[in-house]
Amino acid sequence: MNDSTHAPGRPVLLADDDVELTEMLAEYFTDAGIETRAVHRGDDALVTANEGDCALLILDVMLPGMTGFEVLKRLRETSMLPVIMLTAKGDSSDRIIGLEMGADDYLPKPFDPRELLARTRAILRRADETPDAIASDQLTLGRLSLDRRRQRASVGDSELTITGTEFRLLERLMQSATSAVSRDELCRHALGREYQPLDRSVDTHLSNIRRKLADIPGAGLEIRSIRGRGYLLSADEATDAS
Repeated sequence: MNDSTHAPGRPVLLADDDVELTEMLAEYFTDAGIETRAVHRGDDALVTANEGDCALLILDVMLPGMTGFEVLKRLRETSMLPVIMLTAKGDSSDRIIGLEMGADDYLPKPFDPRELLARTRAILRRADETPDAIASDQLTLGRLSLDRRRQRASVGDSELTITGTEFRLLERLMQSATSAVSRDELCRHALGREYQPLDRSVDTHLSNIRRKLADIPGAGLEIRSIRGRGYLLSADEATDAS
């Protein structure tokens, strides 16, 4: 699987068939100190993203050659490159589908370039965290282990294939151990932004993690929703003691 950690000088890839929009975003991001590349077809986006030279992909849903959803689906077969989806305004189904397929975040069109820049910076900042900033290399709960230095997760001997956002959600839940973590706190930790009413990003990411844990026999792990408090990650006592 491609290493998608952020390194200085790696550009953000803009994939949108609106040439004028990508030119405007390129100028805006450059002024903010972020280099960009632009493609205008889905198949070109997939090829460029898989080359491993970009730090993040900003991906429009509607692209010629290959839809944004198809690009994301095929990209996730080989890479955990961070992805922000651009979706149609008011179409919540597109947003949910994108998150379920492995997007890290989404933004509906039309959007404020400042908001897109802020979300991009938040994801790049988390991808660029240095090992010295990590208090402990390893987190363990039951059979679940997180290697924070290598950004890897495993359940027993099975690797857990998760996105960077899903990794940070698990990280925050494991740090909390016996107490629930609010949706607000999870949103700040994993996405680098405040929770907004009707935003289902955190819930969808957690559903993805639940599904992946369920695919591992004997994982013995459960993400529970605690009414009025948030979410709690727990391990079966039998697995926790092993």
